[in-house]
Amino acid sequence: MVKGANVGLAALSENVDAVIVSLGWASSTGEGDADVSVLLLDGNGKVRSDADFYFYNNPVAADGSVQLLGKVPAGEGSEDRIGFDLTAIPADVERVVVAASRYEGARFGELEDLRVTLADGAGEDLLRFSIDDAGSVSAFIFGELYRRADEWKFRAVGQGYDTGLAGLATDFGVDIQDDAAEDEAIEDAGADGAERADESQGAGLPGAAPVAGEAAQETALPAVPAPRRAGDDTEAGKATSRPRTAKRKVTLPKTVKKSLAENESWKQARLFPVSALKSDRDRETRATSVLLSVMAQVPEFGRRLTAAFGAPAGRMETFTEVSLPHGETPRRPDGVIRVERAGKLWTALVETKTNGNALKSEQVQAYMDIAARRGYEAVITLSNDVALEGSPLVDVKIDRRRKHKVALRHLSWAEVAHQAQMLIRHEGVGNSAHAWLLQELLHYLQHENSGCHGFQNMGAAWVPVRKGIDDETLCQGDPRALEVVESWERLIRQVCLGLGGDLGQKVLPVQRARRGTDPAARRARMADQLCAEGRLQAELRIDGAPGVLAVGADLRTGKLRTSIEIPAPVQGYPLTWAKRLVRRLAEAPADLHVETLVDDETGGPRGTLERLRPEPADLLPKNGGKITGFRLTLFKGMGNGRGSAESGFIRSVDDAVRRFHGTVVVHLERTASPRSSPMEATAAG
Repeated sequence: MVKGANVGLAALSENVDAVIVSLGWASSTGEGDADVSVLLLDGNGKVRSDADFYFYNNPVAADGSVQLLGKVPAGEGSEDRIGFDLTAIPADVERVVVAASRYEGARFGELEDLRVTLADGAGEDLLRFSIDDAGSVSAFIFGELYRRADEWKFRAVGQGYDTGLAGLATDFGVDIQDDAAEDEAIEDAGADGAERADESQGAGLPGAAPVAGEAAQETALPAVPAPRRAGDDTEAGKATSRPRTAKRKVTLPKTVKKSLAENESWKQARLFPVSALKSDRDRETRATSVLLSVMAQVPEFGRRLTAAFGAPAGRMETFTEVSLPHGETPRRPDGVIRVERAGKLWTALVETKTNGNALKSEQVQAYMDIAARRGYEAVITLSNDVALEGSPLVDVKIDRRRKHKVALRHLSWAEVAHQAQMLIRHEGVGNSAHAWLLQELLHYLQHENSGCHGFQNMGAAWVPVRKGIDDETLCQGDPRALEVVESWERLIRQVCLGLGGDLGQKVLPVQRARRGTDPAARRARMADQLCAEGRLQAELRIDGAPGVLAVGADLRTGKLRTSIEIPAPVQGYPLTWAKRLVRRLAEAPADLHVETLVDDETGGPRGTLERLRPEPADLLPKNGGKITGFRLTLFKGMGNGRGSAESGFIRSVDDAVRRFHGTVVVHLERTASPRSSPMEATAAG
């Protein structure tokens, strides 16, 4: 599409009751990002109330019509997806504006490959609008959905705002709480003052879960009612009804109270026991039933897992061990998900694997054929494996001549656990019973006997590739190197899911590549690099972190390297910077390597934190070079086995990333105010 063009969705597909809109961008540095937002507008072009404004502090509509699904890696950048159930959008809403915003002085003109795509309920891309002239703006309207004669249409807008998310929302009638005053208070009071301001102001829209203070500590599993609509005119409601565009502070649930058990041999009774699981079939059957039952009982969780697959928001029922006719022998999928909305049914067949067992192409193909004949919308595969962009886990043939389209989707057990964690620890669920159910599900999935541990094997090529690197016999073009690169990418994606779930923040792998690069070509280059240098490398972008977290595995030396680069402050003296950095890292490991980055190729001084603590001045370059930043690095021994056992490579990578974040990055995050670098913020404290 071109700017200003519009198209009716019904003319593009018959399956547009639910659609997925994806906003995408790329950044040459890997650090560029933006946040999506949605506004529901009436006939006057204004929101009906502040609750019609959906963004990171208010991500889900109570009626399921709008759901911010979060970011996923895509090509050389990322995509932020939004699920719309068009049948659930209220009749007095005529337009749905889809926008995004940037912060801390960032502009959309700094991003590359800006685009918006729209897919139907079967996952088929229906349209694409690329933006080449975003310019120096901090907020941008990509497009809008609107009604004409009971039909939904899409218009490519491409309009920028220089006043950020708050300015954009205000233009459409949202009464935004002024965050400028809060930012000024943060700068005056320092990091501690910022936390107090956050606690005193609350977070997000009314009805959001408590995020700090005694209320949050007393209730580990807060209930989250629907956002207040116009007409709720209590004085208390009026006082807290204005949305805040400042990102809310995340507080994890309070730790469980001391157990009443006499000793450690007493095991707490669980809703989903794992002790009786003896075989792969037992694990597969139990895991399917446990997951599907919780999806049906916890609407927020069920919608989270199915909205991205085109399912509408409605009454969900789930079934196991269903027999369906297929030729001479009936087929029995592991499960069926059915959602009813306004008399219409959305149905998905579920095929599950646990304990690292691989999906079978012929089995999935049979379910695709059954779904097509019976008019079902999707087939969902669920296993320990992680799907990669442009690299399907199973090969199936899709008859394009069939009028009815069936979507083939994949979930990893790691993603299921991640979504449960995000709801419990970050966004909140409807009531404490739902939160308890999700906690029981998490306990089951994370138990060593459940078989639902996510990606846990580097594959058959891992040992030969390591041996080939050791004896220098691995040649470029060896297909086994490509297998290892793909396994490495799956592992990094799983590490992002696990860390993001623990933190309640978005964690995404950064993929640095030229615009339009094919994922297969990018992996081929990484395989050649592995053969030549013997190293695997990846980068992770963590919300709130002052830089990109880099992780590398040197297969020649058997060491893992985790690091982060932080920029030098704009103002002040180099010696003051060094002292502040060392002071801020007072609780970091003594073996942390600190390196000064300078603006020439000679390299700056470096040393362990243990040696630098008494003499921070040793970080200053002797030749008077200009300091551009500092690199912090930890080294760790690499596991030998290809699996996730205690001595395995997968476990060692996961442990290295978590240790680095928990002992190094977390100390840098606490210092950063909205407009300061980590070391500049320390001055206020």
